[in-house]
Amino acid sequence: MTLTTATPSSLHQELRTTILERLLHGQALLPDTPTHVMEVVGILKSYGVVLKAYAENLCDISERQFLVLFPFFKYFNGEITIPKLLRHWWHDRMNYEYAEYCMRAMMWHGGGGLDAFLDSAEFRQLAGKAIAAKLWGNPLMQLLNRLFPEFLLETVRMLCYYSGLGQFWSVMYPIFLTLSDRYDGGDIRSIPDVVDHIRAGLIAAADRPITYSVTIRGQTYAILPASAGLTFLPDTAIPYVEAVFLRGTPFFGLVSFNAQAQQISRDQAEFRYGALFADPIPTGAAGIPPTLLMQDMRHYLPPYLLEFYRRQGRGEDDLRVKICQTFQKSMFCVTTAAITALAPYPWTTTDPQEQAANRAFYETWLDRLETSRLWNVQLS
Repeated sequence: MTLTTATPSSLHQELRTTILERLLHGQALLPDTPTHVMEVVGILKSYGVVLKAYAENLCDISERQFLVLFPFFKYFNGEITIPKLLRHWWHDRMNYEYAEYCMRAMMWHGGGGLDAFLDSAEFRQLAGKAIAAKLWGNPLMQLLNRLFPEFLLETVRMLCYYSGLGQFWSVMYPIFLTLSDRYDGGDIRSIPDVVDHIRAGLIAAADRPITYSVTIRGQTYAILPASAGLTFLPDTAIPYVEAVFLRGTPFFGLVSFNAQAQQISRDQAEFRYGALFADPIPTGAAGIPPTLLMQDMRHYLPPYLLEFYRRQGRGEDDLRVKICQTFQKSMFCVTTAAITALAPYPWTTTDPQEQAANRAFYETWLDRLETSRLWNVQLS
């Protein structure tokens, strides 16, 4: 479980009251300072570049490597060359494993219409047709499917999450890149400006359809058809926030957990291992999923953010930890955009009952973030 430095109760309550008032007045979970604006915009610029690569690879795997059981070249996006292979072996590449970590977290925690549709009879019928077409003329795979009839079906479910997360990130990365462009142009000057930009992007894409199909021997097979009614915000964005920002999974090799002693909750809804809870120190360790992301992001930091890091503490010696700390700040901005978009009423309401409903809504979220790094970023 994440270890967070405890704050004195009086200071903690004071911080909570301050954060609540900020939310009620259209501001953010993260304090509005010029340094925070620079950090958040800069890290989201880097994140946007990385997300673009992640999204393209996830969609490529789901579409062009459908039911390839041993996808040796799944990180190549169809471009297999000797120089690229050498860079891959030398680990001079994107760490696409982090994207798969997020995908598996979404699949495991579930939620939303995508999760429900994948348990439906309609999905089994559609997936069955695609599986049958893929196995045509392959007696070995046909035998495997008869012996283990749920195996390939579950693989198709996972590929649906590859596609769903890829489509989600395909919406998010332009939001982050245009945020940076607006900052460079002087349009973004505050943390509320950042939140407004992200929230507007989420709302604009809210009803964007989430569909998935594969082409096998020239024929297209719909697996997530438009008729399923799956859309961006309720069926990918909200489940993503739940699975990756809030719940997550314990990182292997970091801490030993005794499940029999209930050191890991039996209830997935009680998990607190997500990006908003992770300790930036161990996430600087090799093999830990967020470190893979930090390693990718370090290559695309804007010059002003890299120079800021160089002037702090140990310079570039602890760069990944600094990136993680800034990344958490940015994710509290993204979380603010998400929860304010879901708030019962606009923050500008003057109706006392509506204001009370908003207050209760935000109080619930602060309760949920009680053991997160929210309190730490207030003082950084």
